[in-house]
Amino acid sequence: MPGYMIFEIEITDSAAWAEYRRVAGPVMTAAGGRFLLRSESIEPLEGGWEPASISVVEFPTYEAARDFYYSDAYRDLLELRQKASRGRGILVKGAPAAEAEPA
Repeated sequence: MPGYMIFEIEITDSAAWAEYRRVAGPVMTAAGGRFLLRSESIEPLEGGWEPASISVVEFPTYEAARDFYYSDAYRDLLELRQKASRGRGILVKGAPAAEAEPA
């Protein structure tokens, strides 16, 4: 099953964020990750959730996503990401759509 990293991000330093994206993208791609979604606009629907932005990155497997996040290569980039932004993230194990329940 694929693995998904989902992050809610508020950029606090645009120059540092540009540098983070420049260096993190190739590391993520080399680990098998690909962006499925970068939010352009967000309309809150329920629960008072108003994230500044959302990103969804897909990996071939849950294990590949987890290995990437905890890798030495990405760990070296966390400080830069945290300097550039505030956010929250989760790792999700995907299920085939036929098995998924409606939201």
